[in-house]
Amino acid sequence: MISVELDDAGFSTDVETEDIGERIDNPFDPDLIEVQTRNPTVALLLNRIRRNTIDLAPDFQRRAGIWTRQAQSRLIESLLLRITLPTLYAAEGDEDVWAVVDGVQRLTTIARFVAPEAIGADPLRLTGLEYLVDYNGYAFNDLPGRLQTRIEETELVVLLIRRGTPEEVKFNIFARINTGGRPLTRQELRHALIPGQAREFLADLARSEEFQRATAESVSPERMSDREMCLRFLAFSLTPPEKYKGQDFDGFLRRAMHSLNGLDLLELRNLGRAFKGAMNASEAVFGQHAFRKRFRDSSRRNPVNKALFEAQAVTLSHYPEDQIRTLAARQVQVANGFVRLMENTNFFNAVSAGTGDAGKVRLRFQMLDKMLQEVLKDA
Repeated sequence: MISVELDDAGFSTDVETEDIGERIDNPFDPDLIEVQTRNPTVALLLNRIRRNTIDLAPDFQRRAGIWTRQAQSRLIESLLLRITLPTLYAAEGDEDVWAVVDGVQRLTTIARFVAPEAIGADPLRLTGLEYLVDYNGYAFNDLPGRLQTRIEETELVVLLIRRGTPEEVKFNIFARINTGGRPLTRQELRHALIPGQAREFLADLARSEEFQRATAESVSPERMSDREMCLRFLAFSLTPPEKYKGQDFDGFLRRAMHSLNGLDLLELRNLGRAFKGAMNASEAVFGQHAFRKRFRDSSRRNPVNKALFEAQAVTLSHYPEDQIRTLAARQVQVANGFVRLMENTNFFNAVSAGTGDAGKVRLRFQMLDKMLQEVLKDA
């Protein structure tokens, strides 16, 4: 039984759980880690939001909108009752911008109630209050002045990782300390901590018809696995597999995010065109089993495997259209060749365990390409 990643509700994302097998080759210097505890008031945080010096990453997994209106109202009620809210976690970026990693919903809820125009949201009217039932139906301006002041002067606890802390250290810290139930995925952290055009570009690719068809519309976007798969294709398009070295696969993907942020519009369009072409090719060549493990005497469709996604998609993106048509016409031969690959212990391990290892990365690309070339040679 292949294990799968789960969303926040505990449902399958139809993406196979991955063992990247990373290790820390260079331990962090504790002197480079600078973490401060701040106690800004709600009013000060709202001013930061208005001035765009707090990045709420609104399409982030912990984004606004997945709390019900009652849940948001209960949070406001907590402020009115002087109940301390959980710590917010943020990282300081360029120009003193704070990227909120944990606490997006709390800040967005407060902004929606007190200053909805600051986030372009509809005003929140309180509903379903447990204790202050007399204020059900109230907006912020309907509250008595003393209660408006109470909210604005409430101090929140913010654990802020300062700008001088190396990026890989920030990621490691947040992977250890983030709260709120299920830990954030690596892609959720990349999304929160690396702002720029890459965010929306990855979202567009993940929403594209080509990606949806190639993955049989089965991949849940809830944990951003879909965006990570798109990023992995782009990363190996920008840096060929044979040039990938080391064990730091997460760092490799972070660098790809930064590279995407530095590309011009034409370069992004070309990458997007290549990605969509690869999705069409993967669907044509591998059918409903694209990006999924396949075994002899089993017609079951397994969950999407991230290592197979990048290997199949990137490899096919380099094939000319006539070869794609030939492979599509010989889909049965491709399927048989792929099953034999899965029976090869080295290939199976390369897409199952320690998938971030440079040797395994090169091996899965090379073996897949060799299998496809053999099908073409026999055509």
